[in-house]
Amino acid sequence: MLIRFWGVRGSLPTPLSSQQIQSKIMAAIQRITPDDIVNEDARAKFISSLPSWIFGTTGGNTPCVQVKVDDTELIFDAGTGIRVLGKSQFLPEDNHYNLFFSHFHWDHIQGLPFFDPAYNPKSSFDVYSPNENAKEYLQKQMNQPYYPVPFETFTKNFNFHTIDEGEPFNLGNAKIICCKMSHPGSSFSYAVIQDDKKFVYATDVELKSKQFSDSEKEIAVFKDADCIVLDSQYTVEEAFRKENWGHSAFCYAIDFAIHYNIKNIYLFHHEPTYDDKKLDSMLQAARWYAQYIEHSDIKIHLAKEDSEVIL
Repeated sequence: MLIRFWGVRGSLPTPLSSQQIQSKIMAAIQRITPDDIVNEDARAKFISSLPSWIFGTTGGNTPCVQVKVDDTELIFDAGTGIRVLGKSQFLPEDNHYNLFFSHFHWDHIQGLPFFDPAYNPKSSFDVYSPNENAKEYLQKQMNQPYYPVPFETFTKNFNFHTIDEGEPFNLGNAKIICCKMSHPGSSFSYAVIQDDKKFVYATDVELKSKQFSDSEKEIAVFKDADCIVLDSQYTVEEAFRKENWGHSAFCYAIDFAIHYNIKNIYLFHHEPTYDDKKLDSMLQAARWYAQYIEHSDIKIHLAKEDSEVIL
C-alpha cells in the first residue's frame, strides 16, 4: 500500500509568504561557517544538513491524500492538493478514479474544479460518501457566479455511491469502512485494509470522550491500524480557545492513537496561521509528549506535501 500527500493544510490554502522565505534564508545564513562554502560538495552537505523547516516546506494546499492498493487508486478529499495531483506523473493508467469525501466543507472540495482529469472524456469517476447529496454539493460550488464552468462540463463518467457507516465494502484488493466523527456538520473517517495492513484517513475531528468509547464502528476503523492521518490542527491552548470548532490538539491525537494501538501517526490538517518552524516545533513537542506518557514506541510524523508512506 502506497500513500502520497498532495494537500495537508486545513481551512484554506496558505502559500509561503515573502517574509517566511526571507526568514528561512536568514536562518540558513546564520548557520553557515567558512568550511561550508569552500567547494560544491561542502555547500551541498551544508544544505542537506539544514533542518527540514528551513530546507523545505510542509505545504499550503488543502487536503488531498492518494492511496494505491495494487492496481486500485483511491483519492481522499479534493482540496487544492488535487490540482497538483492532476498535473503529476502519478495518475492511474486506466484513467479511473475512486474519490472519497470525508465531508463537504469548502477546503475539502475546492480543488475539484481544477482537477484536469475531470475534464477528460476518457476519465471515469466513482465518488463515495455517506452523504446522499454529494453530487448536489459538488455541483453547487461550480454554479454561477462562483465558478465560470459548470459541473456538466466534466466527463460524463461520474458515478455517485452513497455508502453506509460501519458497512465494509471492497474495491479491488482493498476493503473500505468508515465511521462518523465529531465535527460541525459531521465528517467521516475511512479505513483502507489490505491483507494485514490498515491505513486510516481521519481528518476534521474534534476528539472528545465519545471518540474513545470503543464502539464497534470505531474499533473496526481505528483498532490496530498501521498508520493514521489524523487532524492535529491545534496546540492545547488554541484547542481550548476554539472549543467546538471541530479540530484537535496534537496531544489529543496522540492519546487517541495510543488508545487504539496505532503504530504510526501523521499529524494533519495543519493550522493555516502556523509556519513551517511552528509546525516543526509541534512535531518535536508531540514526540516529547509521547515519551512523557511512556509511549515512545509510537512513531509520530508530520504530514508533508509531496511525500510518500509505504505500508
